Amino acid sequence: MISKVFKFGGASIKDADSVRNMLSILKSFEHEKLLVVVSAMGKTTNALEALLTHARNRDQHNFEKEFQQLKKYHHSIVSGIFNTDEYNSIQIQLETMFTALEKEYSRKDIEYDQHYDATVSYGELLSTAILMAFMQIHGFKVKLLDARNYIITDYRYRYAEVNWDETKNRINKSISGNPDIQVFLTQGFIGGTLDGSPTTLGREGSDYTAAIFAACLAAKEVWIWKDVHGLLNADPKQFSNTVKIDEISYAEAIELAYYGATIIHPKTIKPLHNAGITLYVKSFLDPSIPPSRIGQGLVQGNPVPSFIVKQNQCLASISARDFAFMGEQLLHELFGLLDRLNIHINLIQVSALSLSVCFDENMDKLKQLKQKLSDKFLVRYNEKLILFTVRHCNATLADKLNQTHQVLLEQRSRTTLQIVVPELQIKQIDKWIKKP
Repeated sequence: MISKVFKFGGASIKDADSVRNMLSILKSFEHEKLLVVVSAMGKTTNALEALLTHARNRDQHNFEKEFQQLKKYHHSIVSGIFNTDEYNSIQIQLETMFTALEKEYSRKDIEYDQHYDATVSYGELLSTAILMAFMQIHGFKVKLLDARNYIITDYRYRYAEVNWDETKNRINKSISGNPDIQVFLTQGFIGGTLDGSPTTLGREGSDYTAAIFAACLAAKEVWIWKDVHGLLNADPKQFSNTVKIDEISYAEAIELAYYGATIIHPKTIKPLHNAGITLYVKSFLDPSIPPSRIGQGLVQGNPVPSFIVKQNQCLASISARDFAFMGEQLLHELFGLLDRLNIHINLIQVSALSLSVCFDENMDKLKQLKQKLSDKFLVRYNEKLILFTVRHCNATLADKLNQTHQVLLEQRSRTTLQIVVPELQIKQIDKWIKKP
């Protein structure tokens, strides 16, 4: 059976050299049976989201221009890893997929979230088609599992919930029925309903896909291959003085993921914890570097602060027009509406007369929220904000942040500080990361 599940993100297959590097990593495990989860290549998901906006706005000019750029990007990777005969074969397959994708974009009969899942899921479908052909040419006994037929979900588009019993049955039946296969290749992020409608598991959900497969297969380990040395205490694309965290517990990893640490999808840890599966965060740029480890009973000795930045936030304050107390009944009503609108809250604060919520900026969702509340509630909001979280924050660091930033909302617990600010002085904070 499969003991290791690998996940390769978009950065690890962003160009021809990266794809070849991924293949060399897999060859070093050629004596093991693997399940490999891959994301869309590079920034493809962002491109597909932009195309959806153009399509729904009927902006044909920008749609055509960016659609051709997306095709050109994938064909450039294909031409860089296949010879002429091989290229012609995979090119036909890609053109068929792009034709189907363009047809999906032209649909006018479905709501945004369902349209999103039906189109954005093509990023992973394209990447696995290319990788499947490349691995076969290089001698791998590989089988492609279309995740839409294995990760079975409900109809909660963009944030689908997994039907675990059906998913486990389908995965195990396929794996056990193919004993000669060396590598099972599948897509991250995407799933499907029982009647075949595409769904997605939430942005950056490929980590979660790996955890789902690992839990269903009772694997021993999940390896997430990243373009960093391991689990870091801040995003190296934003901060320069980052510190590698060698090992942490499941609980600590869930906290970091919940607050927005991009290294791990928030839902990833729970199925791994329940099944006792160890998670490794490994560098695909230099596999010789020891990975960070997340598992049962692991403790980060003398924990360093972790810094998490969430951009493009909206802070909304909701209060009753009749000056009603913000008690349990009103809160029940408001949270129910937020759930129905798929507005996922990153920070909550309740006062006597208002509920303040911070969430990822989405003007369509905000418009719906205001319309639904207009009769009974007053909604005030600020856009283009930043939610900054410091895990394991001490009093000195908290004071520095308050002295140097315009804080619109602050929340503290024993170990964590969160502030909502219009601007974040990253260069100043960078100096505090190692020695706050």
